[in-house]
Formats: sequence, structure tokens, C-alpha cells
Amino acid sequence: MSDTLLNALPPEAVGVALTLLLSLLVGLQREEQKRGERHYHFGGVRAFPLIGLLGYALALVAGDSLLLVAAGLLAVGALMVLSYRYKLSASGSDAGITTEVSALGTYVGGALIAHGYIWVACSLAVVSLLLLDLKQALEGLARKIPPDEIATLGKFLLLTVVILPIAPNRDFTPFHLNPFKTWLAVVAVSAVSYGSYVVERLMRGRGGTLVSALLGGAYSSTVTTVVLARRAADDERPRLYSGSIVAASGVMYARLIVLLALFSVPLAALVSVPFALLALAGTVGGIWWSRRPDAPRGEGDGAVPARNPLQLRTALLFGVLFVGLIVVTQLVVTHLGAGGAYVLAVLMGVTDVDPFILGLTQTAGGATPLGVAAASVVIAAASNNLIKGVYAYAFARRRTGRQSFVGLVLLALLGLLPLVWL
Repeated sequence: MSDTLLNALPPEAVGVALTLLLSLLVGLQREEQKRGERHYHFGGVRAFPLIGLLGYALALVAGDSLLLVAAGLLAVGALMVLSYRYKLSASGSDAGITTEVSALGTYVGGALIAHGYIWVACSLAVVSLLLLDLKQALEGLARKIPPDEIATLGKFLLLTVVILPIAPNRDFTPFHLNPFKTWLAVVAVSAVSYGSYVVERLMRGRGGTLVSALLGGAYSSTVTTVVLARRAADDERPRLYSGSIVAASGVMYARLIVLLALFSVPLAALVSVPFALLALAGTVGGIWWSRRPDAPRGEGDGAVPARNPLQLRTALLFGVLFVGLIVVTQLVVTHLGAGGAYVLAVLMGVTDVDPFILGLTQTAGGATPLGVAAASVVIAAASNNLIKGVYAYAFARRRTGRQSFVGLVLLALLGLLPLVWL
């Protein structure tokens, strides 16, 4: 019977009812806000429904033409300007503009319903209610977030939603350089790095050295090793720091599996199982060693300060290295064969291995045979672990440095075992 009654009603009746409901909800919220404050506030449970119905009626009458709707929006906007000017004169610099903006949104919501955009209108109304009702919580959050974190988020959005969509998705030059795939590699590495950085920032003060190392290994195990080794120079807890350093390198293998799977499934399939075992061995072994008691213990939890990995200069440098290593790898494989590729992999382990490894994903199965590419990835990761052992030995106290060096050398040797069947 309810379906029959609903079908008997004209569509405009449903639109009027929905417009009235949504605008009334916003009006009720503004009415509650008005009761808690003494200075002037525009509108409430009557004004907002009237504004919403006005938008609905004008849009319904105008049909496909937007002139009448625009004229109504200008009229409501002029009324809101007058309201805000009076509010400024009555309450001074404390006057907010959310009520006036909400009124304009209510008008637009009514017009959207008239044109059939019901989901959009409902979404706007619900989001508006949440933003208006969570004023104190949002303002408190804004005070807690440092300005540089907002800038970091802006940089990440610039990389992902602004630059990536406009990059041409086609090959250039005989080396098959694809701008879209190049920037996608930058975005992928930045996303993994930025995600682990955000988690580390949220856990600051609660995670300690080991958790900081695990999260740091997700964006740069090399940087994490250097930071931990330097911190260990002022702290007599060699097992805690050396175990954390090894665990960070274990996480590196998990990160490489993710990045390889994103860009070359065949290459990832060759190394994912041994890399997963290496990630497990490095992480679990490092955690076990770090949990063993040290004597004497230093003070504090030794948490490593979160280092912002997302810099535009770093992203651009990664992109340049990525393109350069694609070209160099193709030239080396073409003129020097597999041996040249392996030597290059050893050399690349001295620095960040991500550009080299992701560059291999673009040439694997083409200019670089798949088996050679997989072996080069294995060699580069093992070389990087060996170099990190040298860094740890150089920067940490002797006991911490020796333990870290031994742990990373063992992980590097284990990391070469996949070469037996590749």
C-alpha cells in the first residue's frame, strides 16, 4: 500500500519533502548553535527551509536554464553579505561565516534536488551537518597539527592528484621511457614512505626504538640505520639498537615485494617467496635480539624522531634517477650482458635501491631478461644490507656496531641464496 501511495504522489511532492527535510536539519543545527551564543546569528529552523525551498522552486521553474537559479543565488548571496556585515558590527572579529555559507549550500541543495541530483544534495547536507557539529573537535585538531604536516600532505596530493593524471601515458625515445609510469613509480614510493611516516607520527612517544625502526624500514631502511646507529652512540643498549637495525632491513624486503608487485607481476613472482622469507627472518630475528636484556640500560625509550620522507626535491631526484637508471641498465645489459647488470646492482646497493629496482621493472622481460632482472634485484638488496652494516659499524658504539654489522652481513648472505635457483 505504501508503494501505491508513493507512486500516486507527484515527483515534485517528494522533492519538496526531501528539500524541506534536509534544510530543516541544517536549520535545527544552526538553531542549537544560536542558543549557546549571545551575539547575532542569521537564521534557524524557519529561514533555512525557506531558502532550500526557494532554490528548489526556482530550479524547477527554470528547467534546463540556469539564469533564474543563478539570479536567485545572487539574491541569497547578497542577503548573506548584509547579514555578515551586521554580524561584524555586532560581534567584532569573533564573527564566523559558517552560517552564511550554510545558507548558500542549502539553496544549492534545493536546486540539485530539483534537477534530480538527490545523492549529491543528501551528501552535501550530511557533510555540512558534520562539519558544523564538529566545530570544536576540528578546531582542536587544527591546533594540534603542525603547519609543516599540512604542507607535507599538500605535496603528496600534488604528486598524486595533480601531476600524475596529466603525465602522458606513452613511450618516448628508443629506451621506451613512459612519463606516466615514471611518475607512478615516484607516487608509489612516496605513498609507502608517507604512509609509514604518518603512522610513526601518530605513535610518537608510544612506540620506542623498535617500532620506530620497523616503520622507518618501510620508507628507508638506510636512513633508519644511520639514525639508529647515531642514537646508539649515546646509549648503552647494543642489543636493542642492533636488533632494531636488522628488523628495519627485514621490513625493506616486504616493501620491495609491494613495489615490485605494483609494477611487474612476473618479476615479483620470481622473488616474492624468498623475499617474504627474508622479511620474516630479518624482522623476527631483529625483534628477538632487541628483546634480549641489555646491561646496563640507558634511560628513555630511545624512540627515533620521525623524519619527513616526502620532499618535492627528493621526489624529483627519484624521478631523474629512475629514468637515468632505466637508460643505464638497458645500455649495460646490451653491451656488457648479465655480468654488467650484476656489477651495476652491487654498486647501486651503496645508495637507495628503489630507483634501480623499479627501473628494472620497466625493462624486465624486454631489454633485460627476466632472470637477469630478478638476480639484479636480489644482488642490489643484499649489497644494500652489507653497506648498511658498514654504516652501523661506523656510526654506533663498538658493541652496537659489531652486532649490527654481523646481523646485516648474515642477512645479506641469506639474501644471496635465491641466486641458486634464479
